[in-house]
Amino acid sequence: MTATVPASTSAAGTTDERLDEVFAPIFARIAEGAVAREDDRRLAHDEVSWLREAKFGALRVPVELGGYGASVRQLFRLLIDLATAESNLPQALRVHWSFVEDQLAALPDHEAERWLRKVAEGTLVGNAITEPGVGAIDRYQTRLTADGDSWRLDGTKYYSTGSLYSDHILVAADQDGERVSVLVDADAEGVTQHDDWDGFGQRLTASGTTEFSGVQVSGDRILGPGYGVEGRTYATSYLQLVQLSVLAGIAQRATDDVSEWVRERTRTFTHSTADLPRHDPLVQQVIGRLTAAAYSARTIVLDIADQLDRLAETAWQDEKLLDEVEFDVARAQATVIPLVLDATTQLFEVGGASITYERLRLDRHWRNARVISVHNPLIFKLQAIGDHVLNGTELPYAWSAGQK
Repeated sequence: MTATVPASTSAAGTTDERLDEVFAPIFARIAEGAVAREDDRRLAHDEVSWLREAKFGALRVPVELGGYGASVRQLFRLLIDLATAESNLPQALRVHWSFVEDQLAALPDHEAERWLRKVAEGTLVGNAITEPGVGAIDRYQTRLTADGDSWRLDGTKYYSTGSLYSDHILVAADQDGERVSVLVDADAEGVTQHDDWDGFGQRLTASGTTEFSGVQVSGDRILGPGYGVEGRTYATSYLQLVQLSVLAGIAQRATDDVSEWVRERTRTFTHSTADLPRHDPLVQQVIGRLTAAAYSARTIVLDIADQLDRLAETAWQDEKLLDEVEFDVARAQATVIPLVLDATTQLFEVGGASITYERLRLDRHWRNARVISVHNPLIFKLQAIGDHVLNGTELPYAWSAGQK
């Protein structure tokens, strides 16, 4: 007889309660400085170091390799909670999680085990995939060329999310016409990183430019097919779900911030229906809409995380499950994005002009939600969903941006 694992426990025995005991105080500490970081545009290096010390990056690493052995659901539950505290950080660590999943799927490979142990020691992995200008619709302009017994990496990347916080950078490159993934040390000679991300939201994700000039790469750092290779992959649904978890966290933080503001407010209008805003049924309706959006987004994310857990049990190889999860996360994107954008717009209806004061920074919730929502453009995703439903057309999975 197979033992039943409680819902709050991963297969490795890590409980939700234990994870909350470790990370809830850290998230609370991170949340305290969110407005100040926004004002100063200060990258969250200190905050990332707190997460690193607590082995947040090793949530999915098996206990026997030094991690927590958390399930995918437990990971995404904590990503929502972290996004509630600081929406920039789950996005900044987005590719780190897929790197870990790739290593888990490769076990018992010795190199995969070695990297998982390093993650358990605090190693974080950022990314350098997207390219400016011509981009990578045809092929990556970032190239690996033979250089004696090793390889030379040259090119420029943009949207290098999280790399300024990371020890290693997962780089997508062209190697003799093939798309490959290359793992580069962030401090390697020839690597230059710039904090020049210019979006009006998610300003602290460190999503700027990374330049690679003559970076020496050994053969063991070429990890196989790179992003954008044709065919099914778990990575697109997994990475997109990180973005949706960020939106769920934004909705929750907006609910918390605005509710606190309304509770303390005594000023109202002559034609309001109550003496205090918190007793006004129209204001209550806005708060109701906010908390409903946060709940709905969270529920959808965790439902898909459960599907990813089932898919992970197949080492990400079940084609039927891959299609189902890809389809569901695309539909979830089309639901969660407008839900959270509407809620973070409507929140301003609970007060007059004073709710727009910059010191409150309530605008950051909409700005952050708006920016993260364009990551996988919804209009193209909706078209792909419709074509799939009507004509059975295969879903696009990984895709590249650039000039055709």
